[in-house]
Amino acid sequence: MAGLADHHLEVPSTDTGRIQEGQIFLGHVLCELVERELSGETAEVSGMIDTKTEQPTAGEPMKYFVHPSSYVDEGATIGDGTRIWYFCHVQKGASLGKDCSLGQNVNVDQSAWIGNGVKIQNNVSVYKGVIVEDDVFLGPSMVFTNVSNPRSHVNRKNEFRETRVGKGASIGANATIVCGHTVGSYAFVGAGAVVTRDVPAYALVTGNPARVRGWMCQCGIKLEFGNRGGTEEARCHMCGAQYQKDGDSVTPIETL
Repeated sequence: MAGLADHHLEVPSTDTGRIQEGQIFLGHVLCELVERELSGETAEVSGMIDTKTEQPTAGEPMKYFVHPSSYVDEGATIGDGTRIWYFCHVQKGASLGKDCSLGQNVNVDQSAWIGNGVKIQNNVSVYKGVIVEDDVFLGPSMVFTNVSNPRSHVNRKNEFRETRVGKGASIGANATIVCGHTVGSYAFVGAGAVVTRDVPAYALVTGNPARVRGWMCQCGIKLEFGNRGGTEEARCHMCGAQYQKDGDSVTPIETL
C-alpha cells in the first residue's frame, strides 16, 4: 500500500469482525469531516470529542464530553466530567450524574436516573423506570427490561416496573435484569445471569435464574466466611475490610 495513498488507515487486528467494525467507524468519521468542511462549520473536532455545556440554576456551567456521533436531547441533565462516546442517545428527561462513562451504542431513556461515577459499557439500554446509583458498573450488552409480560399489540406503558441497582454493584456482560427487582449495593451479577428476584447487598449471583453463590467485598474480591465466636465473619484478603453475615444479610464491620 505504501506510495498508493497520502494517508494509510489501518485497523491493527487479525479478527475480521473487529477490522470491519473499525472500518465502519473510520468511514463515519471521514464522512462527518467532509460534511463539516463542505458546510463551512468551524466547530472544534480535535480528538473527535465535542465539549458541551449546560447552564445549571447556580454556579459555573457544567462541562461534559459528547462524541459528534451521539445525541443528547434538550432537557437531559448531564453532570461534570461525564463522557458520552460513539453512537449514544441520551433522551429528554434523562439524568446522568458526574464522572460517568457511556461506551458505544448506549441509550438512556426518558426519566432514567443514573448517579455519579457510573460506567456503562457498549450496547446497553437504560430504560424508563431504571435507577442506577453511584459507582455502578454495567457490563457490555447487559439488558434491563421494564415490562414483565410484553406484547407487541398491547400498550403497557402504564405498567412499567421500577428497577434499582444499588451503589457500587457490578452487572456482568450479557446479564438480564427482569424489571421490578433491586440489585443490592456492591452485589455482583455474573456474566449471562438472569435476575428474576431481588439480589441482596454484597451477594454474588450467577445462572438462570440467578442464585446466590457467594459474597463479595466492596473491592470486588470474593469473601470466605467462617464462624468466629458464634458469628459468621469474613475478612477480605485484598483490602482487609471485615464483614459479618446473618442469613442472607451481609454488612461491613466498622473498625477504628
